[in-house]
Amino acid sequence: MEVITGMVEVHLFRINNGMPEFLLIKRSEKEIYPGLWQMVSGSIEKDEKAYEAAIREIKEETNLEVEKLWSAPNVNSFYSAEKDAIILIPVFVALVKKGTVILSEEHVDFRWCDYSTARDLLAWEGQKKSLEIIFKYLTEEKKYFDLVEIKFQ
Repeated sequence: MEVITGMVEVHLFRINNGMPEFLLIKRSEKEIYPGLWQMVSGSIEKDEKAYEAAIREIKEETNLEVEKLWSAPNVNSFYSAEKDAIILIPVFVALVKKGTVILSEEHVDFRWCDYSTARDLLAWEGQKKSLEIIFKYLTEEKKYFDLVEIKFQ
């Protein structure tokens, strides 16, 4: 069995009334896991760094621009029976600039959610765990300054 690391998970947020709101996007009926609410995710392309894939996927899936990007202190994982492999997914946190969300064809709806609503909408426990860790960093004494910021510009 292999271990594969070819995907990224990116939790987008903005600040509203002093609290983070998270962007969730709903998968199209034409996609795998139709109707599932999720954060931005996608594959890392050849010769692309994981953080570069995160920025590209944000733009492709939402049309939003990244203001700041951090590496979350978590790696999501799951078993793929199709590939008979363990998939490891680096988790990123992105503060996005104000802008209009324009979804790709992969998604049909979006919602800006408070932590509790976002946690309830996410389907996978690993994604919920990532969100919980991120929320704690963003709200408990502004600890997000302790997250590892990725300088990309």
